[in-house]
Amino acid sequence: MTPIDFIFMLTRNDRTIPDALAQLPSVLSAGVRQIGFKDIGLPFEKLSELNREIRAAGAKSYLEVVSLDRASEIASVRAALTLGVDYLLGGTHVDDVLPLLRGSGIRYYPFPGRIAGHPSVLEGSTTEIVASAKDLAGREGVHGLDLLAYRADVDVANLIRAVCDAVAKPVIIAGSIDRAERIHAVVSGRAAGFTVGTAALEGRFPASVPGLTHQLLAITSMKNQAKTLIDQ
Repeated sequence: MTPIDFIFMLTRNDRTIPDALAQLPSVLSAGVRQIGFKDIGLPFEKLSELNREIRAAGAKSYLEVVSLDRASEIASVRAALTLGVDYLLGGTHVDDVLPLLRGSGIRYYPFPGRIAGHPSVLEGSTTEIVASAKDLAGREGVHGLDLLAYRADVDVANLIRAVCDAVAKPVIIAGSIDRAERIHAVVSGRAAGFTVGTAALEGRFPASVPGLTHQLLAITSMKNQAKTLIDQ
């Protein structure tokens, strides 16, 4: 059974939460070892401390870029390089980013499609998004894709399947995953992973006990149950 990664984002509404460091022990106690944050919401010094703590716990760190203009995105990439994160998610200025990341060891997963606004939305038809995904996945130095599937005005389950079928590189589904049905669609579409942030912090998943740790345990259980059903 091919594993699917659950990446918990210490973010709310596309911003790193102010108490991210204080919440980290609850995340780790749930067994989550893929942990991310955004490039806005905390000063760089706090992001650096957060990244160090994530890495010290044996977890993988993810920085997701939400800046849309070129200059801000380049600044975010330079921050990722200085921080030494494991994964850089998002961003749209791929031709500018790839030379900066060359030789860094950072795994790069840009956004396919047209991204607009904040919180980010994915514009265009399924056909257009798939074409963008194929173009990006064909580039050396692009290790995978960060697909804002639930921020698109299309048949989302079909979009996930179409993008995952069209590219040979891993696809992470990001944004607005807030219920079991959406986790099931991600798993059935053969995505490599998915992110959850706001929904878990706000307690939207059914759990027998309140608190972030039990939210994350519930999400992991939903992911595993969906994977078992689909692999049968």
